[in-house]
Amino acid sequence: MARTTIHDIAKALNTTAATVSRALNDHPSISEATKVMVRSTAQKLNYQQNRMASSLRSGKSRVIGVMIPSAEISFFGSVIHGVEEIAQARGYNVLLFQSNESYQQEVQGIQTLLQSNVDGIIASIAKESTRYDHYLEVKKRHTPLVLFDRAIEDLGVSTVVIDDYKGAYMATEHLIEQGYTRIAHIAGPSHIKIFHERLRGYVDALTHNNLPVEEDLIVYGKVSIESGRERMSQLLQLKQVPDAVFAVEDFTALGALQAIKESVWSQPGQIGLVGFANEAFSAYITPSLTTVDQQTTAMGREAAQLVLNAITGDATTETLPQKIVLDPKLIMRDSSRRTSLKPDTF
Repeated sequence: MARTTIHDIAKALNTTAATVSRALNDHPSISEATKVMVRSTAQKLNYQQNRMASSLRSGKSRVIGVMIPSAEISFFGSVIHGVEEIAQARGYNVLLFQSNESYQQEVQGIQTLLQSNVDGIIASIAKESTRYDHYLEVKKRHTPLVLFDRAIEDLGVSTVVIDDYKGAYMATEHLIEQGYTRIAHIAGPSHIKIFHERLRGYVDALTHNNLPVEEDLIVYGKVSIESGRERMSQLLQLKQVPDAVFAVEDFTALGALQAIKESVWSQPGQIGLVGFANEAFSAYITPSLTTVDQQTTAMGREAAQLVLNAITGDATTETLPQKIVLDPKLIMRDSSRRTSLKPDTF
């Protein structure tokens, strides 16, 4: 069988090959209705686009690069799902790299994406990263860049984030409403804004509810299960242990839960616990983990829309960076439910 060409698609739709080509390449001059019709017809005719030739002609690869800290965390998997949903609908592919929370691997990954001639990059900063020259290089090359979740506003690029302050405030206030009064916080690296905002939300929730902010109840971890275990063990060694803990994210909360279960405070309701992220495991552990949902798929969709709009927009027009802030949702489960059991020291 002869290979289907854009001329075949044009003939089937009674339009021009130029219109078909522009539609397949997501050109802004073509209406969405025409793009949908062209893509549908192309699929029916089993059209296979020669992406290499198209890339050479247009200077566009129709590939979006995505840099995530870890593929093992379901949060990032859900974000990628949202990115791919929008990218594929607009005729783009996704090239994925993970930094494994390493600054060096993040730098190498960004360099590889640029060398691969991706049309735009969506990224979330690694925990180890405190320098951002590699992202400045992306901007220098005029490659559209959008940061999500762990974003650095000083870079002057568009961002998609959850309202981390509000989510932390909600989580802490929920514990207060359950009757807990000595609430600890296992925080994350303070140089990463989202973790700083969660700490700020925790502090303000205590203050606004007339509860003291005690320095020995704020401990800093490395955002991992093992770190959660270590920091929780540290809190359990206090002369007066906390009756509840707000952990900076769910893996930290899981480690904290393991430490609690191995302690004398292992009975349900003795120490309340809330995480952040609504990781896939949080609903299935015992007790199920109260957490804050971060609207991950929506975050991916928004990030993809921003970067694609920058890619397909008027290259001669400089647009101001946009910031999209999503609302968090508290997911109440068993780990924070107050029972009649209570440590004698409280």
